[in-house]
Amino acid sequence: MVYKLGELFCGPGGLAWGATHADIGLPDYKIVHTWANDYDENTCRTYARNICPENPGSVYHADVREFDLTSLAPIDAFAFGFPCNDFSVVGEQKGIDGTYGPLYTYGVKVLKQYRPRWFLAENVGGLRNANEGKAFTIILNAMRDAGYRLYPNLYKFETYGIPQARHRIIIVGIRDDIDLEFKIPSNAPYAGVDNSCRTAIEDPPIPADAPNNERTAQSPAVVERLKHINPGQNAFTADLPEELMLHVKGARISQIYKRLDPDKPAYTVTGSGGGGTHIYHWSDPRALTNRERARLQTFPDEFVFEGSKESVRKQIGMAVPCQGAKIIFEAILKTFAGIPYESMDANIEE
Repeated sequence: MVYKLGELFCGPGGLAWGATHADIGLPDYKIVHTWANDYDENTCRTYARNICPENPGSVYHADVREFDLTSLAPIDAFAFGFPCNDFSVVGEQKGIDGTYGPLYTYGVKVLKQYRPRWFLAENVGGLRNANEGKAFTIILNAMRDAGYRLYPNLYKFETYGIPQARHRIIIVGIRDDIDLEFKIPSNAPYAGVDNSCRTAIEDPPIPADAPNNERTAQSPAVVERLKHINPGQNAFTADLPEELMLHVKGARISQIYKRLDPDKPAYTVTGSGGGGTHIYHWSDPRALTNRERARLQTFPDEFVFEGSKESVRKQIGMAVPCQGAKIIFEAILKTFAGIPYESMDANIEE
């Protein structure tokens, strides 16, 4: 069975790469790109270049609130990483009452319009707590009302061999007239994997001509500050001289000028970059390049991001890790192919 995939809020293609590279050893079971949509032009250009270069017109650059969802090509599968801005723990947490919170409803419209056999929806872990937990319940109920059995789980991607501590809620849905049960893929097979950020960034070395690998010019003050910060420390836990200290009021965000611990997975790659949040190398006194950040998100080096350096940084930070997505899509394909796989209990109570 070839599953034709549609996507809303497609991002640069982390989910799509995982879907189109999912391989369960049966050539008849695969996922192919059919159409995608995102509101950001550079993001759409990145997706088209890397996922569907032969059909760039199938990537629609439009605000989903103004996009005609009724005349797209038929699909068997659907993915949507609906915007997390209002659910993220680092935001204002307006949840379902925010500007972005209600955008999940457009994914539900696609489910009702096209009735795909299965779907995958993704969001931040903070979704569970938004609006005192009510937002998560509302979203799940809307998906069920559209005709799907749901299998939500908080995936801790570092436990699946990804070189980054990234926790995301992923909801797999199977159309309720299909007699199949999805099981959460086990992380046990990845227990011995070396997913340190040093290995991810240095093995193999990034080619000298790799795309998106420009270094950020660091000010002398930043370079001097980083020299006093040990691997794993940030601007508030390091022993900084008085003149290099950050005198800020309120919360002391742990990622400010935080250097990676080379022997551990990276901390979460984000789309922001100002005020000391670029992610900092463990030995060089500098921020990571976008290519190094892409490695932490498991994008292959030949995956080229379009747009300015700032745009690329945002695209990488908003993406789903390619290899993590691949693991989940392969579990979906195995479910439909009737192939057993090692699984574990979900960790989310509804």
